[in-house]
Amino acid sequence: MEKKIIPPSELIINPDGSVFHLHLLPEQLTDRIILVGDPARVNMVAEFFDTRTFEVSSREFHTIGGIYKGKPIMCLSHGIGPDNIDIVINELDALANVDFATREVKDWKRSLTMVRIGTSGALQPELTLGTPVIAEKSIGFDGVLNYYAGRNEVSDLEFEHALCEHTGWNPLWAKPYVVDADAGLVDLIGRDDMVRGNTISAVGFYGPQGRELRLPLANPDLNRRIESFEFKGRRVTNYEMESAPLAGLGRLMGHRCMTVCSIIANRFTNVSNPNYKNGIRSLIETVLERI
Repeated sequence: MEKKIIPPSELIINPDGSVFHLHLLPEQLTDRIILVGDPARVNMVAEFFDTRTFEVSSREFHTIGGIYKGKPIMCLSHGIGPDNIDIVINELDALANVDFATREVKDWKRSLTMVRIGTSGALQPELTLGTPVIAEKSIGFDGVLNYYAGRNEVSDLEFEHALCEHTGWNPLWAKPYVVDADAGLVDLIGRDDMVRGNTISAVGFYGPQGRELRLPLANPDLNRRIESFEFKGRRVTNYEMESAPLAGLGRLMGHRCMTVCSIIANRFTNVSNPNYKNGIRSLIETVLERI
């Protein structure tokens, strides 16, 4: 079979041999990766490393590689939003599975383990501030996965249909997709101290998550409909902005991916905690121990 060669216009490689946006070299890639949104949070994760082997910063993408209790690992910030996840996962996969010297896709596929640690807003009253919620199912309102072949093969189409019917989904919005996180990874990271939930990845923070400031919302009762939705005993637990494209692209590419978020606001009870860093630090340490 003829090997696939990726042209320079599709995969941009920097003059130093690093991938375009992340500025990482193939030899820097580790099999275990912690993903965070905030570039400054990479330093918080790296504080737990026994040693640091490299540090690279480019735009919102900040990476520190090192060793944690004998395990090579790296932490990478992806910034905010599903579009950034599209960049990060594609470039990490290219580092793993494309020969940068020849631009050929490798015959043997390398599978990465990626855990995103983030913050989130709860949609159910019982989810108190500080609760860690695993996105066992991710519900993408962003539309990223809809641009890739194989989207239906990795999605829960029954769940999608039921959600659209229940919410009266606006046809002007991207069609939702629902993807499971890697089950083995969820079992590895998740214990009794974490809730297994069903997490929405929104395409924005304000209107797309039902927040109304000066501009009125096109569908002001959407959150109420989401909160009341149930499918086979599953309710939607929380909002964030990245878990669905991570889970979806990961499944299509053959990587093990999941997201766990600390609840810092409850949209149902209208409470929030802007001083959440201690809870995030504890969650980081837990994930590092289990990954």
